[in-house]
Amino acid sequence: MAIGEGNRSKAFILNEYKKIQQKANDHFSVGLIDDNIYTWEILIFGPRDTPYENGIFRAKMIFPMNYPEAPPTFRFISEMWHPNIDRDGNVCISILHKPGDDVYGYESLGERWMPVRHPESVILSIISLLTAPNCESPANIDAAQDYRNDQEGYIKRVMRLTEKTLE
Repeated sequence: MAIGEGNRSKAFILNEYKKIQQKANDHFSVGLIDDNIYTWEILIFGPRDTPYENGIFRAKMIFPMNYPEAPPTFRFISEMWHPNIDRDGNVCISILHKPGDDVYGYESLGERWMPVRHPESVILSIISLLTAPNCESPANIDAAQDYRNDQEGYIKRVMRLTEKTLE
């Protein structure tokens, strides 16, 4: 890391954090974990008309020291059942993938991380993913199979987990 890069990333992240805090928002809230600007706690309010509706899902967004050149990571702390969220809660979404060639041919360069993206757009993209999973590139194959082959069972399982977020 170049000298001053950490200060630059800290300034970027602090600015983004302040912008989010100043906006009224019905979809999510953001706080710092241990007063660390590089580690955010995200509370996502389940999107309407989905099995996640009325849930409050805890997640953690961690920014690298070379942000915004490299993307943050995003992991749900709340237990999730979703084709694009692995069993450890890590979200698989193009916007969080580092720039470069996609060896699997699923994504265009424009879908991947770019330094002009903002944490708010990442969070909103993840909320959108809850509404419309991408089963072409699953991180959780079992959840993707449920989603494709047993919609009723998939919805019931998600709703049970959604209820657990309120306990």
